[in-house]
Amino acid sequence: MKWSRKNFVKGIAISTIAAPFAIRVLSGESVAQEQATGNLISDKQYQWKMVTTWPPNFPILEAACDRFSDMLRKMSSGRLDIRVYGGGALVPALECFDAVRSGAAEMASGAAYYWAGKVPAAQFFATVPFGMNAQQMNTWLTSSGGLTLWRDLYADFNLIPFAFGNTGVQMGGWFNREINSIADFKGLKMRMPGLGGKVLARAGGTPVLLAGSEIYTGLERGVIDATEWIGPFHDYQIGFHQIAKYYYTPGWHEPGTVLELIVNKKAYEALPVDLQEMIRVASDAINHWVLLELEAKNAEYLARIKQEKEVEIRQFPSEVLAQLQDYTRDILAEFTAQDAYAKKVYDSLMTYRKQAIGWSALTEKVFYNDIQG
Repeated sequence: MKWSRKNFVKGIAISTIAAPFAIRVLSGESVAQEQATGNLISDKQYQWKMVTTWPPNFPILEAACDRFSDMLRKMSSGRLDIRVYGGGALVPALECFDAVRSGAAEMASGAAYYWAGKVPAAQFFATVPFGMNAQQMNTWLTSSGGLTLWRDLYADFNLIPFAFGNTGVQMGGWFNREINSIADFKGLKMRMPGLGGKVLARAGGTPVLLAGSEIYTGLERGVIDATEWIGPFHDYQIGFHQIAKYYYTPGWHEPGTVLELIVNKKAYEALPVDLQEMIRVASDAINHWVLLELEAKNAEYLARIKQEKEVEIRQFPSEVLAQLQDYTRDILAEFTAQDAYAKKVYDSLMTYRKQAIGWSALTEKVFYNDIQG
């Protein structure tokens, strides 16, 4: 099937593959313990709703939600049935946080920086400009304390977060003007969420937060002058190459963006323990799958973009990146000085980042620098 921008946003069928799951056999003592805590495994069925920030049928990101739902349905033999609603189908895309918090839906998929206005420190659990790549972010969350901090932060909002994919290093965005100096950002209206948007503002631009389904129209009609999105695969499918001339790299603002699954804490804790564990296992599988799919598709579609005669792939000048990094340091210092929990999270992230950068400089960087075409 050849994807056009229209059916890309409105109607792509994505197949799913279920993962097998073996349910543990409880001993007599374990059964008694489960009965005492109200978590005895039973045949009770749970009908849940999952809302997303992604357009309906959106490849990979919304497809991951469908895949997750299908996995859990099969793993639980139908006991946990999750219906997925694309952005705007049940609630507006950027209102998913409140929908799950209130219990209007039990789950949502999005990215933590979308909730910066409600939970400023949440941004660190998505990405930090000039921060860490996908591998490093996953390591920080899983093995260096990041997930504990994330869950502590969300607990006050009746939510439990799970990592639910990573975009990998993103592209720097689509522009209809050249960026030769930091002055070229002045007056630029650009779709850019999170901390990257604050850096853009410090450089003289205007950050605009738009849901994924609104970006193409916004750029086409001049609501925005430039946009970042994800990478070559999604960018090509939406059709940015048809309405913008310059495609810049690197994605300094999002070097490895974590996507999230948020679950209503009260609803989650009311589940039997085996269903809770299935959600954890399935979310881990999706976290891995999304990154691999994006790596494969972005490599394929970069080759297609290179063949578009009207598109020029450019690299941000070193002086521009250096100035943006200076702005980032200043903004993060100001932000963390005003928010004690944000400082706690940022200190944890940067402590691990220092170790990770040291390791990758000795290994990956040396390896890539010696690769010849």
